[in-house]
Amino acid sequence: QVQLVESGGGLVQPGGSLRLSCAASVSTFVINDVAWSRQAPGKEREFVAQMSGVYSSSSTNYADSVKGRFTISRDNAKKMVYLQMNSLKPEDTAVYLCSLTTPVGTTYWGKGTLVTVSS
Repeated sequence: QVQLVESGGGLVQPGGSLRLSCAASVSTFVINDVAWSRQAPGKEREFVAQMSGVYSSSSTNYADSVKGRFTISRDNAKKMVYLQMNSLKPEDTAVYLCSLTTPVGTTYWGKGTLVTVSS
C-alpha cells in the first residue's frame, strides 16, 4: 500500500516562501511520476507541478500560474518530493496535495497540507 504524507504548510505573508515536503512509502519510488496539486476553498483541484520518474529523465512540468516561482524536486534515496514556493501570492492559498503515479497509471494521493498566504 502506497502512503504519501505531506508537511511544511502554514501561514506566510505575500512575497514569502515555503517548502513543502512529501514522504512516500513505496518500494520503487524512483520509477514513479510525482506531482503536486492544490485545491482552494470552493474550487476544483488544479495541477501545480510534476516530475517524471527516472525512465523519463525526471523531466518537469508546471502550471502557468506558478512557473518561475515554484520548483518541484525529488530525493530518490530518501523517497521524498519537495515543492519550493517563492514569491507567494494570496491566490496561492490552498490545500496542497502530493501524488504519485505508477508506470501502469495508478495514482495515489496524500491528504494534503494547508498553505495560507495572507498579511
